Amino acid sequence: MSRCITICPIGSVEKGILEHISECISFRCNLTCRFFTGMDNPKYAYNEIRCQYDSKLILRHLLRECPHDTLKFIGVTSVDLYVPILQFVFGLAQIEGKCSIVSLRRLYPQFYNQLPDPDLLLKRVEKTVLHELGHTFGIIHCRDRRCVMYSSTRIEDTDFKQPAFCPTCSELFKWHLDKSLQQDP
Repeated sequence: MSRCITICPIGSVEKGILEHISECISFRCNLTCRFFTGMDNPKYAYNEIRCQYDSKLILRHLLRECPHDTLKFIGVTSVDLYVPILQFVFGLAQIEGKCSIVSLRRLYPQFYNQLPDPDLLLKRVEKTVLHELGHTFGIIHCRDRRCVMYSSTRIEDTDFKQPAFCPTCSELFKWHLDKSLQQDP
């Protein structure tokens, strides 16, 4: 199995953000990344009542489009995501699956009426991508508030945690990665 993670912009996503995601995955996870041809805005997932996009529908679409020769497939979008039981989500992943999606919408400081802060945005993106990637490798939420696998229900949770797995989650990540790489494609 390939050690490659495929990153797919969905709608308009800044090239610099996509490159940062690639660098982060390479540095933190020792995995290579490639970019998938972008997809259009996911109009099929728009909920007019909520004025948001159903992340589960987008995840299903990603699964259909997922290249067979990639280890994991990460969609990145600027639209606001939700799951029916929550007001919003920063991202969603298939636990021990191949696909995940990350929304940039609520990671921008401007969403919280703050001044633009590109460094803060990239830190939030990095943590959210690592978190969702961890889920695709079978890692569940961690109780350590500093671990990247801690559940972020508020942006303050994301800001507080570190862009790294705690020692336990790090070992789990390595174990699941090795297991994934040993499986036949």
